[in-house]
Amino acid sequence: MKEDIESRRLLRRQEVESLTGLSRATLYAMMAEGRFPKPLRLGRRSVGWRLSDIDDWLAAPERAYDPAAVK
Repeated sequence: MKEDIESRRLLRRQEVESLTGLSRATLYAMMAEGRFPKPLRLGRRSVGWRLSDIDDWLAAPERAYDPAAVK
């Protein structure tokens, strides 16, 4: 149960940058290309990423988000 709750945890941008080693500019460029998971809108000016989405990307960044699959 704890693992399920943890996998649904939302990360803020600074946490995502820290976990991935990517800068803000790189994250947003990769999202625009379909190569990185998009965040969920949390409020008018805030977003968060699911920890499970970031974990999946970290496991296989080269194939987790295929730009050809995004149209």
